[in-house]
Amino acid sequence: MGQVVTIGLDLAKSVFQVHGVDAAGGVVVRRQIRRSQLVAFFAKQPACLVGMEACASSHYWARELMALGHQVKLMPAQYVKPYVKRGKNDAADAEAICEAVTRPTMRFVAIKTPEQQSAMMLHRVRLVLCRQRTQLTNAMRAHLAEFGIVAPIGRLGMERLLGVIESTEDRRVPNDARTCLKMLAAQLTVVKEQILENDRRVIADARRTELGRRLMGIPGVGPVLASALVAAVADPAIFRSGRDLAAWIGLVPRQNSSGGKERLGSISKAGHRYLRQMLVVGAMAVVRQAARSAERRPWLTQLLTRRRPKVAAVALANKTARTIWAIMTSGERYREPLAA
Repeated sequence: MGQVVTIGLDLAKSVFQVHGVDAAGGVVVRRQIRRSQLVAFFAKQPACLVGMEACASSHYWARELMALGHQVKLMPAQYVKPYVKRGKNDAADAEAICEAVTRPTMRFVAIKTPEQQSAMMLHRVRLVLCRQRTQLTNAMRAHLAEFGIVAPIGRLGMERLLGVIESTEDRRVPNDARTCLKMLAAQLTVVKEQILENDRRVIADARRTELGRRLMGIPGVGPVLASALVAAVADPAIFRSGRDLAAWIGLVPRQNSSGGKERLGSISKAGHRYLRQMLVVGAMAVVRQAARSAERRPWLTQLLTRRRPKVAAVALANKTARTIWAIMTSGERYREPLAA
């Protein structure tokens, strides 16, 4: 039995599965390990290649094992699935990870630092808070509509309904219903304050790094998107080109090509949903501006004559993603293209 050179680690909450092979591919170790025993197990192993599926806790364990001298590589779970021979259990998953990590064409995920994970958590919490704000406003609108009280959509309409809830002189709302609605209004006030505090932290995070300040110079990239890009794209060098970054985000056409015939459809919707959403929203702002000043962006103006605004926004988001990769890898600032 030889020395372990490659280990496939199937992560879990309490019980982990380890599959290790030697240089010839022979199985050396195949066992379950409790969470409290994992670090001690790898501390006894010689420096080797450790493969794991990218998940919520994979970045933490990658940093822990790298501190012990191991080489750690993270892989998307959908790329590991084809290497599972048959059935679904932890041992089969660990064996598939061990085999997939040695493939020369495998695509890996960059390991994030605690600071990058913290920055990305700001954006996830922001999404949760915005979702709660929408739920609360929809609930109050629906409850007041039961008593025939409606208002226009938007912030001004919601403020009008909040005034009805606070007014004790309005007899259209019964006392019990008003008490319940005041509870929702109090929660809405707290959520709004938390959203404002979260936005201040996101803007400060984008301005704190030199890369974030350079990214904010790109049209359609604001502080929120710049902060998310710095946090999500841990290492831009893992992408060979700007198109690879755009494909990772999910801004390239879906292909169904065969026999030398290329068939391209709409965007695949795979990849990083949050970054794709923010890029398209920023591109829509640029599209609206281009409609008013056609001299600055002739390429976009000509595209708008052939395609709908939202289709043009997706194309511009793809182009913006490629520009982002170029700025990240070159260290330069954005320069407005000159008219031909």
